[in-house]
Amino acid sequence: MSGGEREAMQTAIVTGSSSGIGLETSLALARNGFYTYATMRNPAKGKALVDRAEKEELPLQVAELDVDKSESVKNTIDGIMEERKRIDVVVNNAGFALVGALEETSMDEIKAQFETNLFGALRVMKAVISIMRRQAGGTIVNITSMGGRVAIPLDPIYHGTKFALEGITESIRYELQPFGINVVLVEPGAVKTNFFDNLKFAHGATRQDSPYAKFMSGLQAAAAHMVQDAIPAREVAEAIVQAVKSDSPQMRYIVGKDAQAMIEAKKSMGDREFEKFMSARFAERQ
Repeated sequence: MSGGEREAMQTAIVTGSSSGIGLETSLALARNGFYTYATMRNPAKGKALVDRAEKEELPLQVAELDVDKSESVKNTIDGIMEERKRIDVVVNNAGFALVGALEETSMDEIKAQFETNLFGALRVMKAVISIMRRQAGGTIVNITSMGGRVAIPLDPIYHGTKFALEGITESIRYELQPFGINVVLVEPGAVKTNFFDNLKFAHGATRQDSPYAKFMSGLQAAAAHMVQDAIPAREVAEAIVQAVKSDSPQMRYIVGKDAQAMIEAKKSMGDREFEKFMSARFAERQ
C-alpha cells in the first residue's frame, strides 16, 4: 500500500484494544479501509494484535492511551491529528465490571469504576467532538452492553456507569446531528472474551461471611451459563463496522440473542412484572 493510499484513508480510534471486542474491532475497521489506531494503557499487551495486523498487512498501529488520564487522552489525540490531520471514527470500548453489593463496595472502588467506564469515554469524546465538528463529520460509537438497559444484582456500580453512558449518548446524538456527527450505542450481550476472567470484585464482596453470599453464588452460576451461550467478539465488531459505514446509522445496535431477549422482555413487561421475572431467574440459582 502506497503512502498516498494510506493518507486517503479515513482515521479510526478504538480504546481498550488489547483483547476481546476492542481487538476484533480494530482489525475489522482496518480490514474495511480505515487507518486504525488500536489504543490501550499498556502497548506491550498489543503484540498479538500487531502480529495479526502485520500478517494481513493491515493499516493499523498500536498507540498508548489511558482513558483515566486527561493528559494521556490529549497527547494521543494530538499525536494522531498531527499524523493524520483528521479523526473520522472513535469507538469507546475501554472498561471493566466491578462486582459486589453496594454495601460492600468502597467509595474508592466506585470512583475507579466510574473513572474508566464513564469519565474515560467522556474524556475521549470531549477531545474529538470539536475536531469532528470542524471537519463536518464523524462517528462516535459507545459500547455499553445490555447492562446499560437491564440491571442484575451485585453489579450496581457497573450498571450505573452503563446506564449513564446510555443517557449521555442519546442526548449528544441530538446535539451533534446538525454538525454531521453520528453517535451510536452498541449493546452486546455475553461475549466470548476474557471479560469474565477479568472481573474485579469489590473488596468486601469476597468475605465468606458476606450477607450477599447466596446472591454471589447465583451470579456466578448465571455468568457460567451466559459464557456457554456467548457470541464471539467478532460479531460485535461486525455490528460496529456496519454502524460506522452507514450514512444513517441507528441509535442502538443490540448484538446477541440474549441481549435481544432480555431487552425485549423489559420493554414488554411492566416494572413489577419484570422485577418478578428477574427475581425468579436469580432465586433459582440461590
